[in-house]
Amino acid sequence: MHKQFNSGFWQGKRVFLTGHTGFKGGWAALWLQHMGAQVKGFALNPPSTPSLFECAKVASGMQSDIGDIRDREAIASSMRAFNPDILIHMAAQPLVRLSYREPVETYATNVMGTLHVFEAARQCPNLRAIVNITTDKCYENREWEWGYRENESMGGHDPYSNSKGCAELVTSAYRKSFFSAPGTPALASVRAGNVIGGGDWAEDRLIPDILKAFENKQPVVIRNPHATRPWQHVLEPLRGYFMLAEQLYHDDKKQFADGWNFGPVEDDAKPVQWIVDKMVGMWGSGASWQLDAGQNPHEANYLKLDISKVKKHLGWHPSWGLQTALQQIIEWHQAWLSGQAMQQTCLNQINEYINCSNKETQQ
Repeated sequence: MHKQFNSGFWQGKRVFLTGHTGFKGGWAALWLQHMGAQVKGFALNPPSTPSLFECAKVASGMQSDIGDIRDREAIASSMRAFNPDILIHMAAQPLVRLSYREPVETYATNVMGTLHVFEAARQCPNLRAIVNITTDKCYENREWEWGYRENESMGGHDPYSNSKGCAELVTSAYRKSFFSAPGTPALASVRAGNVIGGGDWAEDRLIPDILKAFENKQPVVIRNPHATRPWQHVLEPLRGYFMLAEQLYHDDKKQFADGWNFGPVEDDAKPVQWIVDKMVGMWGSGASWQLDAGQNPHEANYLKLDISKVKKHLGWHPSWGLQTALQQIIEWHQAWLSGQAMQQTCLNQINEYINCSNKETQQ
């Protein structure tokens, strides 16, 4: 069952979005505004310079509060004042290697920050749906070759992955303790793979590292060429989160207030080397890569998600293959380098993506 994406649902909805200054949050905020939602964001300052938030003028059509989810009163007063219909919680410390350097900050943000967001949600009388974004790395990684299903045990080797496993346990406890009675919001958690797209300048991420090297006409230094990840364009899981939020809003707690995996088709779980080789070819002259000889902290080698549940019950399935995703990223980055209006570039890619996914639904 492939379901048509219903952008009309969002017209006039009040959406509170944490993490709107980040890469994934910036794309979410632009798409929500594009569909006519009234959006309020709460997040730290943008995590990088340049940033999608600045260069695509994400704040221009929404309310934007700069604050820290570790500050319980700040998040509560910001959310109460807005009184949203839907809450999408994306704010996080999202980097594996940084979590080794800053473990306390990582747990404070990803675990206690999530608690603060849920506590704030309990004070909002109009709230009907909450989508909490965690990660595919929340699973106890056994490095096996089949995909993880939503009912597998939580775990995580490094502080980042483990803190997201903890955030999943918090979500489950709040769902059962505070968000199960009639009249309370329906709460779901979502786990996506390695999300890529234009406008990501985060440190220690493959695609930003590749693009930076290409720009500077230097070889890309790759630490782990055989690491296989479930790569997907950022618009893929966002469409899934929005489809899920709509179902939660209609208060189907039994079926939809749960954990959900959003990942690519199996063929798009590719090793790092495949990605770099493809992007070198797409970029053109001056692009190359080499192996990093140094010592690097542990990162899971193999992790993929089973997405049969979301295909069956939500009617979501991936639309852009990995090849298309990489092409869109190269086009986005080259548009940015040539000084184009990046908000329009983002909206053009969103429209192209929606048309593609709706066409597939009609077939």
